Amino acid sequence: MITFQTEVGRFTYRVAGIAIQDGRVLIHKDPDDDFWVLPGGRAEMMEQAHETLRREMFEETGFEVSVGRLVWIVENFFVYQGTHFHELGLYFEMSVGSSASVHEASSFLGKEGEKSLQFRWATLHDLRNLRVQPAFLMDRLAGLPATTERVVHVDPSFSRH
Repeated sequence: MITFQTEVGRFTYRVAGIAIQDGRVLIHKDPDDDFWVLPGGRAEMMEQAHETLRREMFEETGFEVSVGRLVWIVENFFVYQGTHFHELGLYFEMSVGSSASVHEASSFLGKEGEKSLQFRWATLHDLRNLRVQPAFLMDRLAGLPATTERVVHVDPSFSRH
C-alpha cells in the first residue's frame, strides 16, 4: 500500500469507484465506523490506478468491475481515529458486474482481509440521510462533471499542526 506516517500525520493514496445504477450509488463502510465511503482502496507500488480499483473490488466483493473515466482528483484532509490524514484520491466511474443479483440486493457483505464490510446501493436521495465521506460527495454524485475536476476537501475536524 502506498501510505506512510510522519510526525504530523499519515499520507495515503486511494483509488475509489463511482458506480451509479438506476439512480443508486454503491457505497460501503466498516461496521465500526459511523460513515460511508465510495468503494475502493489503497494502491500498491507500481500498480496503475485502474488496476487498483479492479483488484480492490474483486478482493472485497468478488465482483469484476469495468473502470471508466477519471472524474475527480481529490486532496482530502481529515482526522480518523485521532490521526491526521492527507489523502490523495482518484475517483473513477465504474460499472459493477453483469449479474442481475449484483444490482438487485440493496445491501450485502464484503470483506477486507478478515474484517467484514457493509455494502449498500443507496439512492441519491438516501445520501442526504447518511454520513458520507468526503462530504462533498453528497451533493456532487447527483451530477458528475463532464470533465475531470480537482477537489480539495478539508474536513471541519482537520487542523494543521
